[in-house]
Amino acid sequence: MSKAGKRLLGAAHEVAAIARGEMQPARVHLPADIDVKAIRGALGLSQEDFASSFGFTVNQIRDWEQGRSRPIGGVRAYLTIIRTDPSSVRRLLEETHRTAA
Repeated sequence: MSKAGKRLLGAAHEVAAIARGEMQPARVHLPADIDVKAIRGALGLSQEDFASSFGFTVNQIRDWEQGRSRPIGGVRAYLTIIRTDPSSVRRLLEETHRTAA
């Protein structure tokens, strides 16, 4: 597994520990708004392809891009990670899918 994949798995374990109350969350600054259309555009993906690649629904993507709703909390964090390192996110999701099958 790549370094980025190991970091993402480590982060997932931390999130689970926080949810169980075993550790305190780190303070992270997330942008108030995130431009989903720009992220998707930079990857050259249609709304449908972006949604299926990263586990969203097409309706979520449309609503965010058309301003009917906006990503909140952990979804903004996830989108920030996708914007920063989409190939690692894809690789991690593929590895998770393979091990679950």
